[in-house]
Amino acid sequence: MSYFLSKAGLDFFIAFGVVIGGSLLAGVGSVFILMPPATTMLETAARLKIWAIVAAIGGSIDPVRVIESNLTAGQLSPAAQQVLFIVFAFLGAHVGTELIRLICKGAA
Repeated sequence: MSYFLSKAGLDFFIAFGVVIGGSLLAGVGSVFILMPPATTMLETAARLKIWAIVAAIGGSIDPVRVIESNLTAGQLSPAAQQVLFIVFAFLGAHVGTELIRLICKGAA
């Protein structure tokens, strides 16, 4: 259980960090090229969301392969864990996107 919670927590915060970091840096970059930072940050957060999930779960197709191989073998527990890791990564990316939306509220 400890491994599961630590991996799920890391997936959450990795996805959260990808969205927040990428959006904030895009906002800084937009200032240098004279674009509206809030709009750039909002668009970047939306585009980074799926890539944040991919980065958090390992950046490859391996988690999907684990789900497929365990389901065909009749083992539901490892497959359910992988699905939950993806859900935690999604939640981290979503919370990051919503935080950027809150930061930019009224500016865009």
